[in-house]
Amino acid sequence: MASLSAAISRSSSSPCFPPPNPNTASLSHHRNIFHSQCRAFPLSRPSLFLRKGLTLPPGRESSSTRICASVADVSLNLSVEEKQLPKGDTWSVHKFGGTCVGTSQRIKNVADIIIKDDSERKLVVVSAMSKVTDMMYDLINKAQSRDENYVAALDVVLEKHTQTAHDLLDGDHLASFLSQLHQDINNLKAMLRAIYIAGHATESFTDFVVGHGELWSAQMLSLVIRKNGVDCKWMDTREVLIVNPTSSNQVDPDYSLSQEGLEKWYSLNPAKVIIATGFIASTPQNIPTTLKRDGSDFSAAIMGALFRARQVTIWTDVDGVFSADPRKVSEAVILKTLSYQEAWEMSYFGANVLHPRTIIPVMRYGIPIIIRNIFNLSAPGTKICHPSVIEDEDKQDLQNFVKGFATIDNLALVNVEGTGMAGVPGTASAIFGAVKDVGANVIMISQASSEHSVCFAVPEKEVKAVAEALQSRFRQALDAGRLSQVAVVPNCSILAAVGQKMASTPGVSATLFNALAKASINVRAIAQGCSEYNITVVIKREDCIKALRAVHSRFYLSRTTIAMGIIGPGLIGSTLLDQLRDQASVLKEEFNIDLRVMGIISSKSMLLSESGIDLARWRELRDEKGEVANLDKFVHHVHGNHFIPNTAIVDCTSDSIIAGHYNDWLRKGIHVVTPNKKANSGPLDQYLSLRALQRQSYTHYFYEATVGAGLPIISTLRGLLETGDRILQIEGIFSGTLSYIFNNFKDGRAFSEVVAEAKEAGYTEPDPRDDLSGTDVARKVIILARESGLKLELSDIPVESLVPEPLRDCASAQEFMQQLPKFDQLLSKKQEEAENAGEVLRYVGVVDVTNKKGTVELRRYKKDHPFAHLSGSDNIIAFTTRRYQNQPLIVRGPGAGAQVTAGGIFSDILRLASYLGAPS
Repeated sequence: MASLSAAISRSSSSPCFPPPNPNTASLSHHRNIFHSQCRAFPLSRPSLFLRKGLTLPPGRESSSTRICASVADVSLNLSVEEKQLPKGDTWSVHKFGGTCVGTSQRIKNVADIIIKDDSERKLVVVSAMSKVTDMMYDLINKAQSRDENYVAALDVVLEKHTQTAHDLLDGDHLASFLSQLHQDINNLKAMLRAIYIAGHATESFTDFVVGHGELWSAQMLSLVIRKNGVDCKWMDTREVLIVNPTSSNQVDPDYSLSQEGLEKWYSLNPAKVIIATGFIASTPQNIPTTLKRDGSDFSAAIMGALFRARQVTIWTDVDGVFSADPRKVSEAVILKTLSYQEAWEMSYFGANVLHPRTIIPVMRYGIPIIIRNIFNLSAPGTKICHPSVIEDEDKQDLQNFVKGFATIDNLALVNVEGTGMAGVPGTASAIFGAVKDVGANVIMISQASSEHSVCFAVPEKEVKAVAEALQSRFRQALDAGRLSQVAVVPNCSILAAVGQKMASTPGVSATLFNALAKASINVRAIAQGCSEYNITVVIKREDCIKALRAVHSRFYLSRTTIAMGIIGPGLIGSTLLDQLRDQASVLKEEFNIDLRVMGIISSKSMLLSESGIDLARWRELRDEKGEVANLDKFVHHVHGNHFIPNTAIVDCTSDSIIAGHYNDWLRKGIHVVTPNKKANSGPLDQYLSLRALQRQSYTHYFYEATVGAGLPIISTLRGLLETGDRILQIEGIFSGTLSYIFNNFKDGRAFSEVVAEAKEAGYTEPDPRDDLSGTDVARKVIILARESGLKLELSDIPVESLVPEPLRDCASAQEFMQQLPKFDQLLSKKQEEAENAGEVLRYVGVVDVTNKKGTVELRRYKKDHPFAHLSGSDNIIAFTTRRYQNQPLIVRGPGAGAQVTAGGIFSDILRLASYLGAPS
């Protein structure tokens, strides 16, 4: 300190820092505030005095109380008429942050808002212009590191405020402000020079320097308002606000001394509009200080309490308080109201609301805080007030029990456990005493009622020191086995759900954890206070955004968003994409479902998007931006988007290799929707593994379209089984192609002719043998058999093939079609025999559950049988059960075609959305 005092002494006589002039009116000249080492200009409130012959510049009336204390503690009889401070609802308090006064135009906008406010009296708290406080800290850093560029940096500060003043002011107002500004800059140069020489700046010196930004913005704003003909005074709050520093980043207001200071100030400076500096204050020893983090908000809250104001409005650049961070949850909504406790909880857990201490002064007097957007005056903002006020205002509204969600990242979980902890007094005290000794901040604590373990979350940067301290403190207990371990779980985040109504609402926790489970989020620790204002969970850091999206969607009925990857944009896949395109807006607006196709992949190329592919242009975009197909990269892209909590792969192929990935995808939490029969009709162990995995997790596997295209065959079967019915037999025409062929194989027509017609109409596969072989029907039979509880392999199903044996090895479909007429006679004979008996031929699949077998064959049915009355490519399935034994349950409808198959897949996707929380 001696070197700094000497440096100050030398610098104070320099040309850029003239000695104090006793005839100078402004306290700025008494910023030769280096009495008593780092005690910056003592302001002794009992002995403030006015100097003889004082002439105040326009707009500087408030500086009368910023005169330095008399050394002799001289007290003058003031002739100024003292005015008593009025308190109560006539006052409204406004606070404008640095962004709000960042430019000359924005300062004009602020002045306009103040002038248009119809409150009888107004107190306005302003921050420094945008970035100025950072610039002032940079000056200190440069000076104490002996970087001579601090001079040029200070000139930049001067130029910024000079230019702004020229934009806003003119005449005497401009001249007086610029005179004061240059005087302040000269004083700062002297102080920074002293710091440069000493190579060190005390906290008091730093606070004094950085507080100038608020002084300048308050003076300019007050002069702009006076220019508009409104009586206005500006207040240096260091003369009024008295605080007691409690730590390097915390102060406690002294309301008694502050009240005295305010009343004294107002008695000398009565006005209906007061512009006050935010962020800065003084200690009881009259040393300038700051209110630390969010200081201007805190200033406004303290002033609101001192004036007993009607309300405090915090002006910012957002429309209000969001239900979640809108950068992470695009569907976050503006909250109309919050209770003081809810705002407190959300701000503690990282929400951009207010610092918790800002709420304390106004909560004491029930003064509401309004958060509003200076750039969107039409937005009503968020009102933070007493719960009873919220209930009165919102009694007609259905309130969400959870108001908002917040997260804290970069944490580690410390777990101390051991049987020796149970019932031992002082264990928790010893644990947290050790944590305190290393200066770590405990964010959350959780302890099981068995007292076997205590876990708590600390910032990740502090966890190493915490772990070492605990290992040292409990070394004896660890060696003796009374404690089993001190374990650290890194890479954690905290997710907090906040809401005052949670305390009286059963099921909130269940809903929260259900949403997390459905998003495949594992919870590592849980904490909830008895007040139930918040439920806190610790999760993996990489799951944080995904978890936030999932729980927000569940409680706010925001659009249930599913990131989808479409595999196979062929006939069925492209039709599905078109259906999704046509229905997207209706799903969003009416059902709160947002289906985002994040990727489309074929065998050769793929198209990826970070936010969702424009389905009106997906073919064009694939040609423009497509890349070489890579299934692993495709799946990682679709599933790796943490902004969307739910992922679904839609497999529109018939590829067995693709189906082989289902198990892995489901394990990763990816839902699967498919018409691909290969997985469910493949090896039995693969099918059983998929079903077991589906039952064990919240990951869903839907495959309605594997049987009957868009017909509800699988769901009907499940409904029967789940309600306790017993399946006896399932019999049906499962192939739309073969249904068409045998519906038209009559009146003497040749079989080959009907097959050619079906191929021409697009009912068959490119090679009709794929349909006529009966393998596709056999796959559907095996799927239904397994769904019914039979453990059969595809090889267990006898299949009657309609492909003549000599033609099964034809080199091409064309050769097959050319040779087929040679074998018409065999089927024509069967058709003729059936016709003579009053019957029809139908190609059917049968699941005989009673005898535990299945068959695929050509059968004859009487013409009055339901199977005889089909048309086109209709499918028909008859369920014979214990309930439907005399008259089977019939499901009938189109069983082939891209539109109905895609519709069946689409239906499964919507069923998935419903399971994930979309309203039905």
